[in-house]
Amino acid sequence: MKKIPKQEYTAEFRELAVKRVKDGLTPGAAAKELGVNHQTLRNWIKAAAAGKLGGAGNKVVTPEQMELSRLRAENVRLKRECEILKKATAYFARETL
Repeated sequence: MKKIPKQEYTAEFRELAVKRVKDGLTPGAAAKELGVNHQTLRNWIKAAAAGKLGGAGNKVVTPEQMELSRLRAENVRLKRECEILKKATAYFARETL
């Protein structure tokens, strides 16, 4: 299994994600909606509670880089789903014979 490339998000994006959760969306639903890992979002929520979400030293990430990172993660997720479907198809094809 390939390792997912490290993703970088702008401080504004992280703040938006945390705000979605504070507005009543569950962390899992917000993560799915925004295309981020649910644990990453939970880490951002903890960092925001500690006042360290948009701390100094963060690399500047362009919107294009952020979109590319999100699309790469989505591509990995879709490949996993495709593999699961292939295995399920093979399993049920054997079962019907």
